[in-house]
Amino acid sequence: MYDPLVLADNIRGAVVRGTYRRYYRLVRSGRWYGGIATADCCGCPLRCVFCWSDAPRDHPATIGKFYSPGEVFRAITSCARKHHYRHIRVSGNEPTLGREHLFELLEMVDKTQYAFILETNGILVDREYARELSRFQNLHVRVSIKGTTSDEFSHLTGAIPEAFQHQLNALKNLIEYGVSCHPAVMLSFSSKENFNNLRKKIKRIAPHLEEEIEEEYVFLYPHVVKRLRKAGIKPIVAYDPNGIPKELI
Repeated sequence: MYDPLVLADNIRGAVVRGTYRRYYRLVRSGRWYGGIATADCCGCPLRCVFCWSDAPRDHPATIGKFYSPGEVFRAITSCARKHHYRHIRVSGNEPTLGREHLFELLEMVDKTQYAFILETNGILVDREYARELSRFQNLHVRVSIKGTTSDEFSHLTGAIPEAFQHQLNALKNLIEYGVSCHPAVMLSFSSKENFNNLRKKIKRIAPHLEEEIEEEYVFLYPHVVKRLRKAGIKPIVAYDPNGIPKELI
């Protein structure tokens, strides 16, 4: 097992150079959030067995190129204008690894009418990080919680069970500083009882968050299926990429 905070420190040098950040795909358009322009970054402090973007996660020093915040901003806003999207984001791996890069990018977004969706596993969003994020007006944070218990989290990510709490703490920190956010929970491997218990924990953080929980499920891309089989892990609920229910998009 590994400590995600230690892993984050170990890989940061491979994906961050000052305000420059490594990306494996500078821009793509997508149907999520009613249409969104996305830049996909490299490097993540978690090793989720169901991750669809594992190559740039596992080999962050050899995949992709470094880009400045301005280059990323121009790419995703150009895509958004072309497709008439209201939303933009950085996704693929973990955007919070490059703090200064992200903050400069968000400063640019705040001068536009676009809404920026920060998709994060929350591991690095401590109180100081949340306080800094509170400066940005056009920001919404989606905290993707990996499983419903610490043991489930550890089984799915290979990380120490204690790190599960970092994700819930991220929600607490964001709420404390008034940052717009909601939780998304990976439920493909969870019992209803465990999910209900997690709902209660989230409700204690802020009652409205319970009603805003986004259900997240595994999409069965061929490479994801292969890794799940190798790990001997079988999802309870999963979807073919071509058969994703509309309510999950």
